[in-house]
Amino acid sequence: MAITTNAICDSFKKELLQGKHDFDTSSDTYKLAMYTSSATLGKSTENYSTNPGGGSNTEVTSSGYTAGGKALVNQGVKMSSSVAITNFANLSFTGVTLTARGALIYNTTTNGGSNTTDAVCVLDFGGDKTATAGTFTIQFPAFTTSAAILRLT
Repeated sequence: MAITTNAICDSFKKELLQGKHDFDTSSDTYKLAMYTSSATLGKSTENYSTNPGGGSNTEVTSSGYTAGGKALVNQGVKMSSSVAITNFANLSFTGVTLTARGALIYNTTTNGGSNTTDAVCVLDFGGDKTATAGTFTIQFPAFTTSAAILRLT
């Protein structure tokens, strides 16, 4: 079981060319789900699941955290120096006691607006991160061509 460091999902690359993801408008909803170190997530991940890789208890559980995670606020799309980027606002889970090793960003509204669970990318936190009766915040990098969470060069 492992979470692959910051992998863009292969299925997402294909779906981009099929026009299944829209980061420039509010028509698509992207969510972030968090996982324990028992999860198997990487570039071959195609969809959100509470139990990727078949391990036990792989998605984080806590009061204050709902299975499927939380919706992200998209910061839109920008082009600069031949690099297209998109990013999300920081995301906080309040009043939680949890340990997470990584996360999956996924799209819940691709394929013409029908509800889906199409994987976008995997985030590896580099080790277990915890919150105890507090706030767990995912800090996204700056919305720049050298740092944004999704960059096409």
